[in-house]
Amino acid sequence: MPGANALGSLGRGLVRSLGVTMVGAAALLVSAPAAFASGTEQLKAFVAQVQSARGDFVQREVKAPPKNAPASGSVVATVGGTSSGTFVFARPGKFIWTYEKPYTQVLQADGDSLYVYDKDLNQVTIRKLGGALGASPAAILFGSNDLEKNFTLRDAGVKGGIDWLELTPKARDTQFQSVGIGFRDGNLEAMELHDVFGNVTLLTFSNIQKNPALKPGSFKFTVPKGADVING
Repeated sequence: MPGANALGSLGRGLVRSLGVTMVGAAALLVSAPAAFASGTEQLKAFVAQVQSARGDFVQREVKAPPKNAPASGSVVATVGGTSSGTFVFARPGKFIWTYEKPYTQVLQADGDSLYVYDKDLNQVTIRKLGGALGASPAAILFGSNDLEKNFTLRDAGVKGGIDWLELTPKARDTQFQSVGIGFRDGNLEAMELHDVFGNVTLLTFSNIQKNPALKPGSFKFTVPKGADVING
């Protein structure tokens, strides 16, 4: 059974920033009221307009070839595991990212603490959320509206009818080289997370609701009965 290290790459940036080697990811598809000229403009509109959302995701991992691979190109990157699940968030700093297949694992933040729950191990790891969210790729979805404080934004052209932009972290100690985000007609359709090891995490999204009504206490985490608790 995959442990916490088997989660996806967007959360790796968030959780490693908090000092835990675990992984999570999240993204969403939202509608904008009008067409925009570039991916950058569409991202800025998304951040300004969407304070909360819920939806489904599919995540695929592409693993880089080994560092000692021959330069001939005979060794290529390989497609790793595929996982899927649901997410809900309310910015800033509140979210529930749930892997449902091929195993169950939950990353949940209440604005103050981050909880990582492994159902098969019946184990919860708790960390302070702190200020790490703002400097991680997770800030694109869960953070405040100051993306340009932590990332350099650059339009990356149109591919397959999707307007792409690239975000490069300004911090030098991040686990990510860049984050690609793709929009189509104001809708965020995909993300590509490129880590410093050459691996890529691909995210696609569906069944999204933007700014849904969320009940008070929606992000309060309750430790499952009998679960082991690790405070990081």
